[in-house]
Amino acid sequence: MPFTGVKLICGVLSPDDRLWEWALHEITSLWGEPERISEVFPFEHTDYYRDISPVLFRRFVSFQKLKYAGDLVFWKKQSCQIEKKSGSKRTVNIDPGYLDGARLVLASTKDHAHRIYLGDQIFAEVTLRFRFGKWVPFDYTFPDFTSDRYYSFLDLVRQDWLKETRGGGVIDREISD
Repeated sequence: MPFTGVKLICGVLSPDDRLWEWALHEITSLWGEPERISEVFPFEHTDYYRDISPVLFRRFVSFQKLKYAGDLVFWKKQSCQIEKKSGSKRTVNIDPGYLDGARLVLASTKDHAHRIYLGDQIFAEVTLRFRFGKWVPFDYTFPDFTSDRYYSFLDLVRQDWLKETRGGGVIDREISD
């Protein structure tokens, strides 16, 4: 089966609208215009990112055009650079990944038993799968992804993916091997 491409998607954690707007500007300057931006979700399932702020909000962004899934390492490295630019103490968290008809894959700099090493100190995990018409988490899925709060947005991005792949969408790739 030929490779059809993926939708680049990015989760952004920020404490306020000003830093959200800054992060959005930074990622769009790298990855192009957003296709969709989610509503604002309170981030309250863990205090792991308390070093950023005691109160955080998550938004998702999906980008126009199909992308090459093999660029996930590159996207994560770029997101880490943006986080470093946010201040002497990082003030945003940016998690790129991709979505296709079957899965949501997220990149990480942290290793765990369920993650696959991609190279250049970057790992990937299938965070959710799409099965029998709905998003299904795994036992290791982040707690905020196990609730259905993000699924409506992910459904829309999946529909965008389906529309593009059925329409013979061309993979947009800016870097080369």
